[in-house]
Amino acid sequence: MRLNARQQALLEELELCHDPQERLAAIVDRARRRPPLSRAERTPERLVPGCSSSVWLVSEFRDDCRCYFRADADSPVVRGLVNVLADFYSGALAAEIAASDADPLATLDLLRTLSPTRQRGLAAVRAAITSFARAHLAS
Repeated sequence: MRLNARQQALLEELELCHDPQERLAAIVDRARRRPPLSRAERTPERLVPGCSSSVWLVSEFRDDCRCYFRADADSPVVRGLVNVLADFYSGALAAEIAASDADPLATLDLLRTLSPTRQRGLAAVRAAITSFARAHLAS
């Protein structure tokens, strides 16, 4: 599924929550049901710089030229948001990620409810995902 279609599907999934705070609560609840990254995966190399909370991003590139991501964070809210980003970009072609300016959190109207510090941290996660994809374009 292309990123534009994923963005629309995500919006449809959460459209029953009309209020951004309700959407955020649903995202946090969804993330609670996911297993956390293992202790072995929570390495300093996987910490995303620029986040006020500790955020770990596990990135994988497969032979089919697709990128896969898993994420975790100390804060439940941040954990939910970074999981949305990881899920959104996982399975997409590296070239599509590198060329995209899609932002699922903006589409869900969540950014305006977040502090500037949190917005910068989430932008750093998106930048790390894009950087990973760009690094694997030549692969």
